[in-house]
Formats: sequence, C-alpha cells, structure tokens
Amino acid sequence: MMLANQSYLEINTLENLSDCIDSIGSNVDVEKINYIYLKEQKYEPVWELQKQLHFLVKEKKLPDLVLFLEHEHVYTFGKNANEDFLLDSREINAEIVHTDRGGQVTYHGPGQLIGYPIINLNFHKKSVSWFMRSLEQIIIDTLSEFNIEADRKEGFPGVWVNDEKICAMGVRIAQWVTMHGFALNINPEMKYFDGMIPCGILNHGVTSFNDLLNKNVEYEKIIKVLMKNFNLRFNRNNEI
Repeated sequence: MMLANQSYLEINTLENLSDCIDSIGSNVDVEKINYIYLKEQKYEPVWELQKQLHFLVKEKKLPDLVLFLEHEHVYTFGKNANEDFLLDSREINAEIVHTDRGGQVTYHGPGQLIGYPIINLNFHKKSVSWFMRSLEQIIIDTLSEFNIEADRKEGFPGVWVNDEKICAMGVRIAQWVTMHGFALNINPEMKYFDGMIPCGILNHGVTSFNDLLNKNVEYEKIIKVLMKNFNLRFNRNNEI
C-alpha cells in the first residue's frame, strides 16, 4: 500500500547520467516501488538512463522504479515497426528515433505524461501478458478516478475511450525486467498525431484528458493516483 505521504524524487537534468543514477540510488526505499519525475526531457538521454537502471534493477542493486516525464517532440519506432506508418505530412520539428521496444510508430511530446516502469517481474509474475494487462488496468483505474470511463479494445494494445486511444503502450522485457512503458495523453498538440498512423492502427482516433474533461488537470494529481495504483498492482507482498 502507498503511504499517504509517499512522494517522488524530482530530477531536473540528465546532463550527467552517473550523477543522476547516484542521486536515485541514494534516495530509494528498498521496501517499496520508487518514483522519479524527470519533467521534460529529450528521448535518447532518457532511453540511455532506462538501460542503466534496467541493469541495476536486474542485478538487484536497485528496487523497482517508475520514471514519470514528458518528452520533447519525437516519433519513435518499435523494433519491428513499419516505417510507412510515419507520413510525409508529419511535423518536421519532431525527432525520429528507432528503439528496442515492441509496437509500431508512436508520438511523444509536451502534454503527454510518460511512464517507464522498470520492474523486476521475478518478484511478481513472469508473464508478459500479465504485465501488459496490469499496466492497462493501472491506467484504467487511474482514469476512473477522474471520471473517465476507459477500457481495453480486443486485439489492440493500450487503453481506449470508446474508439479513441488515450494511452499508448510499448515495452521491452529482458531477463524478466521491464522498460519503456506508456504514454498517457493529457493535453498534447493533436496535430502531431496526424503525421502518423498511431501504433499502426487505422480508422481509430486519439483523445486526451482535456478533450474529455474540458479542463486542465495538474500532472501532480495524476501522478499521485498512478503511484497509488502501481503500489496496489506491484506490491511484492501481494499475490495478484
């Protein structure tokens, strides 16, 4: 269970990754999942940070972690993605990065809350499908607390509100430790989604918190609810 006063570690810069990792290592609580908020960052430095944290979690030198952040504008491809899903009409100020996660092409940018769980499934359940469904359920439960009714869509990853995706997902699991994760639309610039076929899925749209609620929701409030739901789902003392 999450303590009422549990907070996250806030890191403003990734200019020196070794200092960043030292800061994380000196502030973690080994008894529970830990949360780090990185604010807005370019994609590739965070990807490199994930790789290093993944190694440390795999080696049991760090406990389970979740990184929360926003990215600068970027289109990312999964390792087997179809490059035709990124359109010539895309916004040219967004970077393009080929990654080692699963899934097709997706967009990340300001107004989108990114979550990268780095979780050792050896302490939970060694099942890719269980992890993905757990991640989806965390998002569904979080949205419910903001009066947004969301669900899964058979045959399609992520979380949906009717026929519109509100949260994209793509992960990598190596030696049963996870990385990459989810992208939850809070108030992104929707024009960037017009430059691709999101996750390779035709005939379905994209939505966001602000489109559905017609108001701004503070990131801190959303992160706090996500933390609560991660703790409920990935408490090492629970059998789910």
